Amino acid sequence: MSGIKRLLQDYKQLSKFKLSSLVVLTASAGFVAASGEHIDYAKLGWTCLGTLGAAACANTLNQVYEVANDRLMNRTCNRPLPAGRMGRLHALAFAAVCGASGLWILNEKANGLTAGLGAANILLYAAIYTPLKQMTIANTWVGAVVGAIPPLMGWASAAGELDAGSAVLAAALFFWQMPHFLALAWMCKADYMAGGFRMLSMVDATGRRTALAALRHSLYIAPIGLLAVLAGFASEPFAWEAAALSAYLVYGSAQFARTPSQASARKLFKGSLLYLPLLLVALGVHRLPNQHNVDWDTLSGRVLDCVPAEARLQLGRACAVLEGAAAQVSDRLVENNIKCPSKAYGDSEELHTPRSGQQQDQGQQLQAQSAEEQQKQKP
Repeated sequence: MSGIKRLLQDYKQLSKFKLSSLVVLTASAGFVAASGEHIDYAKLGWTCLGTLGAAACANTLNQVYEVANDRLMNRTCNRPLPAGRMGRLHALAFAAVCGASGLWILNEKANGLTAGLGAANILLYAAIYTPLKQMTIANTWVGAVVGAIPPLMGWASAAGELDAGSAVLAAALFFWQMPHFLALAWMCKADYMAGGFRMLSMVDATGRRTALAALRHSLYIAPIGLLAVLAGFASEPFAWEAAALSAYLVYGSAQFARTPSQASARKLFKGSLLYLPLLLVALGVHRLPNQHNVDWDTLSGRVLDCVPAEARLQLGRACAVLEGAAAQVSDRLVENNIKCPSKAYGDSEELHTPRSGQQQDQGQQLQAQSAEEQQKQKP
């Protein structure tokens, strides 16, 4: 392999090109979902290019930080940095070029909000999620937040703002990542352990806990299609198609939970790989021109209209109980932690009215002060 071709291949590995391409796909889905009657394909292209640069930057910084860990893992030991084909300064320069150019494109060709989301995601991925991977199993949930931001970037590029509909796509990406990465973490459990990464599968000898977490998030993603319809950017067939896709994901997660194994985890992982592109293609086919006239109150009202009256009544009662309990806890905290009576109980007359002895003392003090002032005023 020639030197230039080898270098380009190394850059491709640094950027995790397949993963970055998936990020671009989710950003483009956000752009399409937020567009009106006509899609601005030129702006969409610039948004995809800028998003690709930001994603490549974040992925490269991740590898710069994890050189020693990657060297210990079979699936990562042949990357440019642990294999010794490239130095850290070279990789940092590549990350800087990708990040700066990507954010500049997003700012100039899209808007400041899109560029700001891109910059925040680089920071969140490289400076927070990456170190957390060696500290706590909660890193998987933080990583899911990272994956939920690209569709927001596409939405912000097309609409110039984020509204209730954008949260639907972000939720879809967040919940999808959990069964996807939990299955991967179980499949590569030994590799992650050798690399010093903290994953849920490492503290789950039977696999049951990992599988149940995957199943739980697969269930959370089930109403995404309906929410997209209620938010006004997709037609009704999308709700049925999204429900069918989520049912397949739930089935794979349930099989993994019933018999945790390499085979069932691999089946769930492959199912998750199939789920996302099919969901986004279905969204593109059934998208409606987005009028951006559905705010949070409207969306929540439409969601409640889908809930049976008896269920809404029970939900209202549960909320009332929770509100009462929260009020009691708040009052108890105030009583136990705030010493000043006026702060704890309000400025009541009872607390601030002096007793009779205090009134006499205060009256004498006032008379003395008045006499002193009169003496000072005499020539």
